[in-house]
Amino acid sequence: MTDSLSIQTATVETDSGDVKIPAYLAQPEGVGPFAVVVVIQEIFGVNAHIRDVTERIAREGYIAIAPQIYHRQVPNFEVGYSDEDMALGRQYKDGTKADQLLQDIQGAIAYARSLETAKESVGCIGFCFGGHVAYLAATLPEVVATADFYGAGVTTMQPGRQQPTLTLTPQITGTLYGFFGTADPLISNQQVDETEAALVEHHIDHRIFRYAGQPTVFSAIAR
Repeated sequence: MTDSLSIQTATVETDSGDVKIPAYLAQPEGVGPFAVVVVIQEIFGVNAHIRDVTERIAREGYIAIAPQIYHRQVPNFEVGYSDEDMALGRQYKDGTKADQLLQDIQGAIAYARSLETAKESVGCIGFCFGGHVAYLAATLPEVVATADFYGAGVTTMQPGRQQPTLTLTPQITGTLYGFFGTADPLISNQQVDETEAALVEHHIDHRIFRYAGQPTVFSAIAR
C-alpha cells in the first residue's frame, strides 16, 4: 500500500459535437502517465457524492472525469436525496437518449486523453442509472474496463431507443464488472441472471458480484 496522491480538481468544458458539456475533472499531480476513468452520475447529478468518488479515483492514480449527462436538458443539475429530488432526477433520466449519452462520454474521453499526463487506456464506472449508462459506454471501442454498480433497466430499456441496452452486449470489447444486491428493489435477480447470460453467450470478459440479501452494494460494504 502507498499513500494516495495529491490531486488537482476543476470544472472543464468538453466537446460533444453539437454541444459543450461541463465535466468535473480530478487528476493526480505529477507527470504520469495516468489512465483515464469516466465517472457516470446517478440521477442526482454530478453532486458532492459523485465529485468525491471522482476525487478518490484520482488519488489512486487515475485521471477521473465526470460529465454532466443531464446538461442538454438542464445546466448544472445537482439535487439531494428527497422524494422530490428523486422524482426530478428520474424525470431528466427519462429525457436522455443513448446517442447523446455516448457522445457526451466520448467528449469526456477526448478531453481527458488530450491532457499531457494521460494514457490511452480508458475505463468507466457508473452508479444506479449511471451504471446502466456505463454498460452502454462499454460498447465504445475506447473503453477497456467497465464497472456497473447496480445499473437498473439494462434488460428492459435503452434511453431513447426501443431495444434494451442488453441487445448491445455483443459490441462490448473490454471487461465488464457488475455489482448487485440480491434484495435490490429496482433490479430483480432474474434481470441480473439475464445480463450474465448475455455476457456468457457473447463471450464477453466479465465478472458479476452478488451481495446476498442486500438492497444495495453499499449496504453490504457497510456491514
